[in-house]
Amino acid sequence: MTEGATLTAAELRERWYQNEISVPPISYWSVVRRRFVHNKLGVVALAVLILIVAAAVFAPWLSPYDPLIGKPADRLENIFSFSSGHPLGTDEQGRDMLTRVLYGGRLSLLAGFVPTLVAGVIGTIIGTWAGLVRGAVGAILMRAMDMLYAFPAILLAIAVGASLGPGLTNTIIAVSIVFIPPVSRIAESETRKIVTAEYVEAARLSGASRIRILRTQLLPNVLNEIIVYSSGLVGVAMIIAASLSFLGLGSRPPTPEWGYMLESLQGDIYVVPAVVAIPGLFIFLTSVTFNTASDALREAMDTRLS
Repeated sequence: MTEGATLTAAELRERWYQNEISVPPISYWSVVRRRFVHNKLGVVALAVLILIVAAAVFAPWLSPYDPLIGKPADRLENIFSFSSGHPLGTDEQGRDMLTRVLYGGRLSLLAGFVPTLVAGVIGTIIGTWAGLVRGAVGAILMRAMDMLYAFPAILLAIAVGASLGPGLTNTIIAVSIVFIPPVSRIAESETRKIVTAEYVEAARLSGASRIRILRTQLLPNVLNEIIVYSSGLVGVAMIIAASLSFLGLGSRPPTPEWGYMLESLQGDIYVVPAVVAIPGLFIFLTSVTFNTASDALREAMDTRLS
């Protein structure tokens, strides 16, 4: 047994006060990880997300069917069609729905992650720079962001998507434009709080340039809030991208994507309603799990709970 194991709690406390026992430092991210693990709902949500992402990535190994080719003779089979080898049924062209859902998750997840990442990077740069320089430049940047922020997200996405035309790339651009203003607002607000701190003022007095202050002093402190906020945008981005695909402004057929699958099957809702609901169910499940995991991450990163 170690020496600490043979001491009573009172003796350990006394020796700690006398600096006879060294306590190793605990990093911030270790504390965040420990808090997150204690949130059971957040852990379950993260596990579900990992399964969904893994299923999309390994889709070719999980299903023997081609997502683009079907058999007209097998069209519109209902779910639990195990005898024909289609546990989730088939669509209007006889394509296996399980295969389409797995492959469709690739584009849907891509349409959720990429716009969030792009908006996070661009919005953070705009917001932190506006909060640092202030003055006319900062005011112009933030007023431009406010103009975009004034539009409802889905309407702005439809307007941009309609202007650019259908396609996954244009969908990603449209959703990214929608998310840049709120991210820049968060970044600008946090920067204004930090820019008056003593260590930032010390860096300024030492002759550090604005770019150096932005890179070394502001961004590391602003990123926590941006990460937490952006993690909740992934599910919203997927819903907006699916909405654009449902309106014909998203991925082009016959490429499987959850929003497009809903649009192509809507005419068969009275024939095989369970099959039609499958893409929507996956959109809902993925969005809810992203939001749940984001809430758990927000609680874990909240230093006020220490």
